[in-house]
Amino acid sequence: MIIKLYTDAASVATHPKIAQIPSGAGILLVQNGHQYPFKQIVTAVDNHAAEFQAAIIGFEKAQKLSESEETVMFFTDSRLVADAVGKGVMKHYPDLTQKLLALQDSFPLVITQWIPDRQNMGAHRLALQALHQAH
Repeated sequence: MIIKLYTDAASVATHPKIAQIPSGAGILLVQNGHQYPFKQIVTAVDNHAAEFQAAIIGFEKAQKLSESEETVMFFTDSRLVADAVGKGVMKHYPDLTQKLLALQDSFPLVITQWIPDRQNMGAHRLALQALHQAH
C-alpha cells in the first residue's frame, strides 16, 4: 500500500523583535482513496521552520494511519525541506532535519518529491485555515 503525504505551512511575515511566530501547518494524507486532512497551529522562527514542522507532524500522522509496512510518497512545495531530506542534512535546521529523517526511517520506503504550490492546494488551504485560527 502507498500513503500519499502532502504538507505545507503558512506564516505571517517575521518581525525582528518576535522570536517565534504562530504559523499554520496543513497536512493531507491520502490512503486507499480516502483523504485525511489535518491542520495545526505551530510556533516557528520563520516559514522554513514551519515547513519542517508541518512535515514532521505529517509523518507522525502517517505513522498512526499506517497499517503495515507502507511506502510513503511525500510531496512538499518547500525546496528547503525536499533538499534536506535528499541530502540528509540541513545546516540551518539540523534538529528539525534529524527529527524528520528519524520519522521517515520508520517506513520501508519514502519517496520525496518537490511540487509547485499550485499542485499542493489541499495542504496549502489547511495551512491557511490554521494560520487564521492563530490570529
